[in-house]
Amino acid sequence: MVSPLDDVARPPEEVRPPGAALLPEDSPHRALEEIQLPLDALEERAARCGLGGIPTKVRARERLSAADGLAMYQSPDIALLGLLADEERARRHGDVAFYNVNIHINYTNWCNKFCEFCAFQRRPGDDGAYCMSPEQIEAELAAADPAATEVHMVAGVWPALKYDYFLDILRAAKRARPDIHVKAFTMVEIDQIVKTAGKPLAEVMQELRQAGLDSMPGGGAEVFSERVRQELYPKKMSAERWIELARDIHQLGFRTNATMLYGMTETLEERVDHLERLRALQDQTGGFQAYIPLAFHPDNTGIDHLPFPSPPERLRAIAIGRLFLDNFDHIKAYWVMLGLPVAQMGLNYGANDLDGTVTQEKIYHDAGAGTPQQLHLDHLQQLIREAGRVPTERDTLYQVVAR
Repeated sequence: MVSPLDDVARPPEEVRPPGAALLPEDSPHRALEEIQLPLDALEERAARCGLGGIPTKVRARERLSAADGLAMYQSPDIALLGLLADEERARRHGDVAFYNVNIHINYTNWCNKFCEFCAFQRRPGDDGAYCMSPEQIEAELAAADPAATEVHMVAGVWPALKYDYFLDILRAAKRARPDIHVKAFTMVEIDQIVKTAGKPLAEVMQELRQAGLDSMPGGGAEVFSERVRQELYPKKMSAERWIELARDIHQLGFRTNATMLYGMTETLEERVDHLERLRALQDQTGGFQAYIPLAFHPDNTGIDHLPFPSPPERLRAIAIGRLFLDNFDHIKAYWVMLGLPVAQMGLNYGANDLDGTVTQEKIYHDAGAGTPQQLHLDHLQQLIREAGRVPTERDTLYQVVAR
């Protein structure tokens, strides 16, 4: 028997929008019930590719298990995952796809963690090493796009940097742009800042807030596997410490994002464990705004023999994020790491956010990212429209920006 899904699914290597054949070109904004396939057809296809029962759970909004997560990583049918994830995206967000106008400042590449997967890190005195002064940050922001609503500041970790330095760079950002939202410092950076300050976390976070910190990104988690940590980044904090810090910071009123860096030496089971831990923490705090799956770029790293995850695997990561993380509002297709075509396709695989215009991102470009350093606003909006979505500018906290 031929399932209706067979007409729209293609082999994974072709990587097409999973619902494209269902959406007339002259009507890209469809009601959810108009694009849903019959559940029995979905389950028939799912049973043939190791995903039996998952469409029923998704339609019933029933939480997926770790076994379901592993099945989704193992199944060859990425098109079916995309259909299910896109349906869930549409249920939550309709045709809206978010973007923001943002600026990236990687304020230093000095770092003492020596992670095998990192091409960005340097020590003072190395070729290409730098540490921006507060005055340089202020000047860069003063000259940046006046339409930007967010500055994203992350960097390496260098214990010799004084506590006041971090307060000063926040103040510098606010001096240049009093209205801008400062999203800064991963948990790894915060861990070192707290040690340097020699004060309780709550006191440090209050002082950072007073200096200008508004929210935090989600990097530094990598993958929550102690085995992988010992193998590739033993000097970086443990998963338990990352989760502890994130929990405490959420309880202090800060919103953050969450990530997973995949495509290194982690197993599929370890990826599922990472997602389970993020979901459990979100159950406790509700402090995560968005999940961003990060594809590992191997160039110029200590593990450059590993391949860059293929386009189907990058799309799979987005779809699984949307389906498994049922308590996350937003899934981001971060175009800097995914590449523009895959990020655009990700808007049909569960993502509802394409990130922003970005300026001068260095960390992933040092590792071989071939994407532009920034996107012009009209290009970003065009990518969203071509995916059949409505471009909607947001601020960092996902409030719609009206221009």
